[in-house]
Amino acid sequence: MAKLKINYIRGKSQNNSTVVKFAMVIIAIILVCIFLPKQPRFRYEFQKGKVWNHENLVSPYNFAILKTPEELNKDRSQILKTVQPIYNLQSNVSKEQIDQFNTDIREKWQIASMDSIPKQELANYQTAGNNLLNYIYNRGVISLNNRYQNKGIDPESVDATNSQYNFTLLHDNIAQQKNTADIFTIESAHQYIQETLEKNNKIDEKEWFSELLRSYITINYIFDENLTNKIEQNALANISSTRGLVQKGELIAERDKIISSETYQKLESLRKVIEDEAQVSGNQWYVTLGQFLTISLCMVLLMVFLFFFRKSIYYNNRLIFIIMIIILAMLAVLSWAIKMKIPSLYYIPYCSVPIIFRVLFDTRVALNIHLLMVLVAALFVPNSYEFVFLQFLAGMVAIYSIRTMVRREQFLISSLIILATYIVAYLGLALTRNGSLNNIYWSDIIPLIVSVGLTLLAYPLIYAFERLFGIVSDLTLMELTNSNSKLLRELSLKAPGTFQHSLQVANLAEAAIYKIGGNPLLVRAGALYHDIGKMLNPLFFIENQKTGTNPHKELTPEQSAQVIISHVHKGVEMAKKYQLPDVIIDFIRSHHGTTRVDYFYNTFIKENPDKLVDENIFRYPGPIPFSKETAVLMIADSVEAASRALKEPTEDSINTLVDKIIDYKITQRQFMDANITMRDITDVSDILKSMLKSIYHVRIDYDISKKKL
Repeated sequence: MAKLKINYIRGKSQNNSTVVKFAMVIIAIILVCIFLPKQPRFRYEFQKGKVWNHENLVSPYNFAILKTPEELNKDRSQILKTVQPIYNLQSNVSKEQIDQFNTDIREKWQIASMDSIPKQELANYQTAGNNLLNYIYNRGVISLNNRYQNKGIDPESVDATNSQYNFTLLHDNIAQQKNTADIFTIESAHQYIQETLEKNNKIDEKEWFSELLRSYITINYIFDENLTNKIEQNALANISSTRGLVQKGELIAERDKIISSETYQKLESLRKVIEDEAQVSGNQWYVTLGQFLTISLCMVLLMVFLFFFRKSIYYNNRLIFIIMIIILAMLAVLSWAIKMKIPSLYYIPYCSVPIIFRVLFDTRVALNIHLLMVLVAALFVPNSYEFVFLQFLAGMVAIYSIRTMVRREQFLISSLIILATYIVAYLGLALTRNGSLNNIYWSDIIPLIVSVGLTLLAYPLIYAFERLFGIVSDLTLMELTNSNSKLLRELSLKAPGTFQHSLQVANLAEAAIYKIGGNPLLVRAGALYHDIGKMLNPLFFIENQKTGTNPHKELTPEQSAQVIISHVHKGVEMAKKYQLPDVIIDFIRSHHGTTRVDYFYNTFIKENPDKLVDENIFRYPGPIPFSKETAVLMIADSVEAASRALKEPTEDSINTLVDKIIDYKITQRQFMDANITMRDITDVSDILKSMLKSIYHVRIDYDISKKKL
């Protein structure tokens, strides 16, 4: 009855977990549908320079042909050439400067020590100064604007160096058309003063007087930037965005014909007209239903993939929640970018998503999710083929470039590889589409560079997900494998023999897992920490006994066995105290599985042949290994420890030792729960034999007499 009750509760718990899982999926589907723009799509995909593979396309109605960006830019340039800058005449400037001259000249005259000159001469100077200043200010003083110099002039023409331009002068609401050639600049006004005084015989102190008059020259034609910009914007607003007309029934694209520039522009114009018309008159509920069906199919495929190939993720609602959050966040950002009409969607760091999934999970999960996300995004991004091509290639490169995370600088290296992929793919598409380097817009690469730079934000996001959801990524494992960490440093000081043993086991296990496929960082971290429980009683373990004193002589076999076995649960307690991740604690729990401490078990039998023995006293509590990594660690740990007892390590003795230990583990059914095959175990055996021979410098026998002739 109790067993039935437990099974009932377990089944109920699993059912609740399944309900929660599918509730999350349904909510994610609904939210994605909400995020997606509700704009129907043009049914045809096409590219300039490619063959039209659809049936002949005939115009369903009259529509105008949109101008290309080049044509619009040319029109804007032509319009701006016709707009003249606006200047305002500041009449008070001339009056103020001339009045100031008349006020200052007597004082300047005295300061210059020219009192010996007759006073009537001063009147001549004052008259000449007033005449010059009045003439200059009546003609006008202007500051030339670089924005309008050489405007509208062909650079190859003879007059390309001419810096003069027409402008409109406003004064008392009256506009006058002028040219800067007829107006003074401050420099030309200074020159005019000097040249005029040179010709005036009534002025003796020409240099002094010229310098004096220059100080009263200032600009009285002021550039009105706000009004000029307003006129330019009004002129640009009147530019037509279309040219020509396609009549109803006119053939737009013919099957098996190359899409020329003109045909491409007609197709683009028809696409915009149809999408705008459908947006106004189409049924939005049907659009939403279509999106719901496609998104649901993608999500179902994702869940099917997880169920068949990543059951550990499928049955972990926390991990499912993380996946849904990341997918929703990126699609929401992409949808927001489309609605805000940012200059380019390639500013979005789309490759950060596969990087996050690769680091948090694995390559296959990252690749499948990235593929589905790209397909979903293709539903509502413009130029969807180009978007899918670029993002899928870049995502694959991002995933492959961090296949094994062993250094932090791999993020930077990965970013550079992604950027190179973007550029090569973009150039390939552009050359395929245009057939010329002249039509490649190099400025389009800038969003790709920004996107790759923003991809580096994946690193802090990974850290945030680790802390929020308790996930252990390769980055965390890299930190844990640092031998200078507090716990490993303490192990090296308190139990140096155990520390060296752990290092050797880590090297053996890492090499083995590389061979059969698995997470090398995970198995290395697990190996380094698997024996930390020995720190509490280090002298009870032979690798730490340097003085020849064996404390087990004072204990019974049962007590000794319990001391040895206790390093497992003490290691678990210590790991929890130091907040090691659960995946590392799993290695501590399972590295001996449920095997016996055979030495003390056999000693007990020899000393007590008539007593019944309780094997549980001499057996580790388990659990047995439940993954490739934990299984490999168990083998490497036993092999390394046993190899230390070899008096004369030879090729035969090492081979025999490894085979014997592995056979014993298999006999004890220690690998029943691990996803490791006999082929994997054979490969592990070969690797361990090879490495142990290298460690003990075993020489191969090359005795010629033993070879067959």
